[in-house]
Amino acid sequence: MRLDNRSSPCRSLDASPKLSIEIRASFEFDRMLGNGEVVGKLETSWNALLNHANEPFDISFPPVDGVHPSLTLKAAVLHHCDNQESALLDSIVECEIARVTDVGHERFATYVTCKTVSHLNDAIQHFQLVLDQCPVGHPDRAGALTNVAWACLEGYIRKDFQDIDSITCLFQEALTLCPQDHLNHPLYLYHLTEALNWRYDYQHATTDICESAQLYCKLLPVCQEGTYLCSVATRKNGVDYVIRECNKLPTDASNEGIHIRRVVLELCPLDNQHRPKALDKLAWALISRFEQRGSTDDLDECIQHRREAVSLCSEGHSERDTYLNNLAYSLRSRLHHQGNYDDLKEAISLYEETLRLRPVGHKYRDVSLGNLGGTLLSRFNQQGDVNDINKAISLHREALTLRPPGNPSRDRTLNNLANALQTRFEELDVSEDLNEVIDLYRDSLQLKQHDHPYRHRTLSNLSSALSFRFTQTQKNEDVEEAIRLSQESLEVLPSLHPDRSSSYEWLWEAYLCRYRVQGKSADLLLAVENLGLASRHPTQGFPKRIKNSIHWVRKSERYQHDSALEAYQVCLDLFDSHVMTRSSIISRREAATAFGGTQSLPVDAASCAIRHDDLRRAVELLEQGRGQQWSLASRFRTPLEDLQLASPELADKLSEVNKHLSDAQGSAGSTDRAAADRAATHYRRLQEQWGAVIADIRNLKGFSRFLLPPSYEDLQVAARHGPVIIFVASQFSCSAIIVPTSGELHNVPLPSITLTELKNLKDRFTRAIREASRMSPGELRTDLIVLSRTIWDEIMLPIVNILEHVLKLKRLSRIWLCPTADFTSIPLHAAHPFLTKPDRSGKEPCLEDLYVCSYIPTLSALVRSRQMMKKRVPSSFVAIGQGQPLTGKSKELLAVDSEIELVRTLVPATVSRTTISGDAATRAGALQAFEENTWVHLACHGKQDHEQPYNSHFVMKDEPITLLDIMGERHSSR
Repeated sequence: MRLDNRSSPCRSLDASPKLSIEIRASFEFDRMLGNGEVVGKLETSWNALLNHANEPFDISFPPVDGVHPSLTLKAAVLHHCDNQESALLDSIVECEIARVTDVGHERFATYVTCKTVSHLNDAIQHFQLVLDQCPVGHPDRAGALTNVAWACLEGYIRKDFQDIDSITCLFQEALTLCPQDHLNHPLYLYHLTEALNWRYDYQHATTDICESAQLYCKLLPVCQEGTYLCSVATRKNGVDYVIRECNKLPTDASNEGIHIRRVVLELCPLDNQHRPKALDKLAWALISRFEQRGSTDDLDECIQHRREAVSLCSEGHSERDTYLNNLAYSLRSRLHHQGNYDDLKEAISLYEETLRLRPVGHKYRDVSLGNLGGTLLSRFNQQGDVNDINKAISLHREALTLRPPGNPSRDRTLNNLANALQTRFEELDVSEDLNEVIDLYRDSLQLKQHDHPYRHRTLSNLSSALSFRFTQTQKNEDVEEAIRLSQESLEVLPSLHPDRSSSYEWLWEAYLCRYRVQGKSADLLLAVENLGLASRHPTQGFPKRIKNSIHWVRKSERYQHDSALEAYQVCLDLFDSHVMTRSSIISRREAATAFGGTQSLPVDAASCAIRHDDLRRAVELLEQGRGQQWSLASRFRTPLEDLQLASPELADKLSEVNKHLSDAQGSAGSTDRAAADRAATHYRRLQEQWGAVIADIRNLKGFSRFLLPPSYEDLQVAARHGPVIIFVASQFSCSAIIVPTSGELHNVPLPSITLTELKNLKDRFTRAIREASRMSPGELRTDLIVLSRTIWDEIMLPIVNILEHVLKLKRLSRIWLCPTADFTSIPLHAAHPFLTKPDRSGKEPCLEDLYVCSYIPTLSALVRSRQMMKKRVPSSFVAIGQGQPLTGKSKELLAVDSEIELVRTLVPATVSRTTISGDAATRAGALQAFEENTWVHLACHGKQDHEQPYNSHFVMKDEPITLLDIMGERHSSR
């Protein structure tokens, strides 16, 4: 019921000084139809009214239903109007409408009191007569519609009227007649929500409650606090009802479903009791869409909402266990998608807390047992702790006892237990597990209907177990069924569903198993084809795609398949994309090293290209895979001169995004997990902006390869001032590639050097150098002589022959040595034949007699260095010496000062020279010197950290300078 605070009587100034003002209940909008029902009276005098002159004033009435209505009036003296006849005719019509409306109100009031259906029908009939007199365009049509609709709705609520659809249509039409900026628009919004809510209550049409929620989103912001409308809209049967019912709706991962969840959350401010559930419901919709489409944005937003839900439910809250469990589930999903170990640790902690809140006898204990078991299995897959896999199996078995036959979730626990047992079988070769695994998967599959949303996962899992058994028993029916099951799982999944990757994965495994036993080349082709599909599936997370691409590399190498080179390229591209998503150097290294045995991928890729006689590709792959961190860091400090000329707007945009990215690096390392999530999401979105700008730049003429891994043409520039010799140490072959100043590349096989022999040579050098350091200056270093001769004979002599006889390189020319793998630990420049010339005219020249040797980590590093040098004129040099670090830091170095002085004498006089030593050689002082100078020479202790290479450091007076500092994590290194 709406309260219409208006007074309509017209009185003469000569009449009684007393004035009676009434407040009446009416459903009409704007103009009043009839007099309505009197619910309040107030007496005053004309003089009191006219004393206000032309100023508006308020009159208060006694309370009605707990609300204190008031009326704002403005009194004035009216004069007679012209056009009396027209006004009289309008008055007659209006009086008839008012009379019929009043009769309708009277009958309706009687129905409400006496519950007599005849009075309801009579009221509706009278209201309908009025509506017939108010066609479209009539100013009273909205009020007439509302009178009919409200009377019918009351009858529907009391089950005396059946057509709720027509009632809703009447309210909808009334709302369309009320402009959004009209004072009573909120009231008409409320009327329609009431009809929709009642229709939903009886018919349970989801669209009704969703529409009501959207109307409330418009209504509540314009409801003035303390008004009657606000009181009825916010009561238990108002917006609270809508929120409760929306929260009961099943999860809908469509865009429309997620929109409604956002609407409901908007109806729940921070202090609303329904907010945690609204957050959780939105989170379920988002993670469901993520599972269908693989969007990282959905997953990150889901985690954000679930963190807030947990924060709103402190210790002792009845639903805290639910929100803890759901947050852990989301973190576990992100772990599988992105491979972040912090997510795994937090998920286990949350699941353990949830299990403590669900003791024996709790109705959801089975859920927590299974969830914790699954997450411990994930940790076992990362760390290999046998205790984790055994505990996971134990938890799943306990959960299965709580889900006896007939339990609707038994199929899930059967699948989870089988998964854990299969993992133990694969990793620990517990052979008795395999048959149980297959039986459990079959039982789980039997319980899943064909339309079950996760049936495809059990199909894939059973396929994998059957393939394993085929390798043991070689029973053809096992592998045939495995292939059929994986194909069936693919058939039910949309083309971009993330889980297609798993189906491809087990399908290639099945084909490969059959190839190993039966030797049919068609099976090998199918296995490789599905490996490629699994590696490239766009909606699957990078970790799983990288894992599949590594399999592709290894299988293609093992079976000498032609796709090996393509596999290496895909794998390196995936590594690059995966690492780019991490916002700190440490997290990038963790991401890159999370996959065992992949350190050799760049050199193995180069070796593969060499074996395919594609030397240019070998150089490109080697560059792409090595020095990845330096390349990533350099992207944010890219020279933009050429771009500035081509497109100043894009150059400025890229410069701005680069600055934001550089500022954001490292911010995701916060111990506050919510803050770390926000920082990581911010960084990823900046990366997306960066990618969009780069895509625009590559559309410019001449910029198609902007910031792509360098092509050979880009890299050959490094050899402009002398050839570069790249030493490739791979498990498949060891060789050298000579990049000349011009002309074709040269491959120099090193047939007498294998990776094992190279490692042995490295170890022998380490021992020989250690022994030589203990000898007196006059003693002969026999071991070092033998090793230097080995380097000459087996490594450098074939290269020198090419340099001298093919490239015709002049003596004392500069050559650049670019070693990889264990070549980096061997002093290649020290190669020496230690032989006398045949004519006994002297000693045969060593490598340093022939050429000036310099080392570079990558060709790109040399190219970038030269580019940077062009910008820094004049050059500046700083020598930093620290021979006396604080007590306990390191031993004293006695030769530091003499080394610094010697180096200073070698620096050209045209170069600005600075020395920092003694107490001035602190961490801060050294970092500032790095920032301000072109060249830096360090004379101090250096220490390697094999566990965390970025903590390898140079020892200063107070604190060390780490590699992390130099790379720019905490310092803007040049």
